[in-house]
Amino acid sequence: MAGKIHRWLATDHRRLDGLLDRALSDPESIDTAAYAQFRAGLLKHIGMEEKVLLPAAQKRRGAEPLPIAPRLRLDHGALAALLVPPPSARVVAAIRGILKLHNPIEENAGGLYDQCGDIVGSDVDEVLGLLQNFPEVKVLPHVDNALVMEAARRALARAGYHFEL
Repeated sequence: MAGKIHRWLATDHRRLDGLLDRALSDPESIDTAAYAQFRAGLLKHIGMEEKVLLPAAQKRRGAEPLPIAPRLRLDHGALAALLVPPPSARVVAAIRGILKLHNPIEENAGGLYDQCGDIVGSDVDEVLGLLQNFPEVKVLPHVDNALVMEAARRALARAGYHFEL
């Protein structure tokens, strides 16, 4: 049975999936309002994991990071880089491709969320409270230029992805 942290963060994954689906419901155009909510939500979700969850686990492991943390950080970096340019079919396909592989690492039995729930143990309510009260992330306007796209390609490559942008 999934613990409190697992349920909270997996539910947020489903919310984000729904927003992305809504943003792409019309094959002729992207719903920019839904995409903006998805973008802000994904950046906040990444922030919750990077600034609350992974540090909480590392602290309780005597400053030793979880073995999966570097992999997740590469994925988070690639996702964040893909959120800088305006959405396009290729950018969104890359985001979906990463999330399809990334979310199970966190959600599957014994994954990040279960590991962190076990590690924080009796402090679960404290960590969950920090996640639930994590502030909204300031989202800057999209930037559409060659430098941004090259940075996104490099972030994808560092994370081991080969999506065409």
